[in-house]
Amino acid sequence: MKIRDARETDLATIVEIYNASIPSRLATADLNPITVESRLNWFYDHPPETRPVWVMEIDNIVVGWLSFQSFLGRPAYQCTAELSLYVAPNYKRQGIGQKLLEQAIDKSPRLGLNTLIGYIFAHNKPSLQLFTKYDFQQWGFLPNVAVLDGVERDLIIVGRRVGNRLTTVDKI
Repeated sequence: MKIRDARETDLATIVEIYNASIPSRLATADLNPITVESRLNWFYDHPPETRPVWVMEIDNIVVGWLSFQSFLGRPAYQCTAELSLYVAPNYKRQGIGQKLLEQAIDKSPRLGLNTLIGYIFAHNKPSLQLFTKYDFQQWGFLPNVAVLDGVERDLIIVGRRVGNRLTTVDKI
């Protein structure tokens, strides 16, 4: 297993893994498949130095990915990032999500981060268990905020501190 920065040539596989998660209605609020073209700007909004997209490879095959997304896009939140983590269907329950999450926790301070956030549907028990295993706590609960196939779903916000570094933006 190898984790590395994603390249544009990985984008088709990243999108394929993401799209494979849509029918289960567990991991995303997207209801229809997305396209590679629709994710190009997203990909380029993830500089490896601060908000990377990482892929996990097994035998040179991308089997999962994790991304860091800026939280709310305002300067005071620059030390906080939202995580997204997806694993290819044939590779679930093989420790890929764990390895990606472990690296995210370990490398976050070097990315200038001290807080990680995740948005997880309340019915997504495997993801909630994974994040709980790595000391993420429930920081928020949004009841019935999503409608998936006519069913209202709750969203749980999980969070974890990964460093004690206090960073401020330029003072006014």
